[in-house]
Amino acid sequence: MREYLLVLFVTAAVTYLLVSPVRKFAIAAGAMPAVRARDVHREPTPRLGGIAMFGGLCAGLLVASQLTNIGRLFIQSADVRALLSGAGIMFVLGVLDDKWGVDALVKLGGQMIAAGVMVWQGVTVISIPVPGVGPVAVTPTQGMIISVALVVVMVNAVNFIDGLDGLAAGMVCIAAMAFFLYSYRLWIGYGVNDAAPAVLFTAVLIGMCLGFLPHNLHPARIFMGDSGSMMLGLMLAVAAISITGRVDPDLITAQTGSQTATVHTLVPIYIPLLLPLTVIALPLADLLLAVVRRTWAGKSPFAADKQHLHHRLLQVGHSHSRAVLIMYFWAALIAFGTVAFSVTHTGRTVVLAFAGLCLVGLVVLLMPRFRPHAPRAVQAVVPPRYRKARAEEPATGPAAAVEALTAAADDAGEAAGTPAMAELSAKDKALLSRIGSGATAIGQRSRAKG
Repeated sequence: MREYLLVLFVTAAVTYLLVSPVRKFAIAAGAMPAVRARDVHREPTPRLGGIAMFGGLCAGLLVASQLTNIGRLFIQSADVRALLSGAGIMFVLGVLDDKWGVDALVKLGGQMIAAGVMVWQGVTVISIPVPGVGPVAVTPTQGMIISVALVVVMVNAVNFIDGLDGLAAGMVCIAAMAFFLYSYRLWIGYGVNDAAPAVLFTAVLIGMCLGFLPHNLHPARIFMGDSGSMMLGLMLAVAAISITGRVDPDLITAQTGSQTATVHTLVPIYIPLLLPLTVIALPLADLLLAVVRRTWAGKSPFAADKQHLHHRLLQVGHSHSRAVLIMYFWAALIAFGTVAFSVTHTGRTVVLAFAGLCLVGLVVLLMPRFRPHAPRAVQAVVPPRYRKARAEEPATGPAAAVEALTAAADDAGEAAGTPAMAELSAKDKALLSRIGSGATAIGQRSRAKG
């Protein structure tokens, strides 16, 4: 575990340190498109954050190759080389899209090429594990189709949720944490050596997300762009494929001595790739809804709109930060709930806890206008929106004088039954019309002195 934590921290540190120079490069390169109608942010923000994440990926794998235990994976398995090949292709494709824009069909073709390169190097579904029956082999063609489809679905699911500051990186980080725990348990607890590559990939993925998130939280200083989102989706897919089809349920049954215990242990992989699909359940649901919605309206499935799940949370009244936290909550609940069900032998406890947390999530979801106030002792360190509003102090200065004069004139006019400002002279009216407000007059006077 210590070696994996070291790889995670190195990946996070390198990613974090690279973001600032990458941001400057993105601004200088012009990878900062204008704000579009469907965008949520208000100011042009540089992209190409995937460059820093790719640097963190390379640094993490470089350190891992020099460690005693993890280093064996680079000799015994071709999964690491396959990951680098696919991630490199996806990274280059994403950079081109962030800078110049790439047609949706061309981008889809590039995703399939990256997946095909990894399948050619051995990252493919070989069999489907079925307890009591054993691994059910699939043909090379079937394995290739399943693997390529999983990569394309994962990549586009992550790409679709990259619409709010910190949303994609945070949700992928949650998914990677859940998958890390599951893979590590299979490897250490049951001696399934084929789960080791998935443990390494998810550890690196967690580091990439944690290193990038401080720069990407609202208000974001940089976006990961397609160069980052597509790479994150590909790494999730590789972690899923590298473990699926290589775990024999009968081996675990021999250790547990119980078919029921094996059922609890391997629930997430009874159906091919169920666990990786549950850890990205929300992005996947958003992807499916978007395809159905756009197709039903006679549009291309790749046509952008502003009807994603996170957009709907903003429309019902949630703030930007709260919408992101709600998506985090549901992603963590589904992902870790699936892992917990496979760990415990008391499914009833997990189900009851899951139902209780769902109720809490629904209450928060249906209260978009609720704004909790932090205790007075911590108000100095929390965002302004969570601080109690202070009593307004009486305004002073020229602006207040003009407002008071206008209010007095309005009150006098209403009392006399005459229109507002009727008691003011023509000279006063002209003066008020010319200066507009005290703030405007002060600004003009300051500029004149300057």
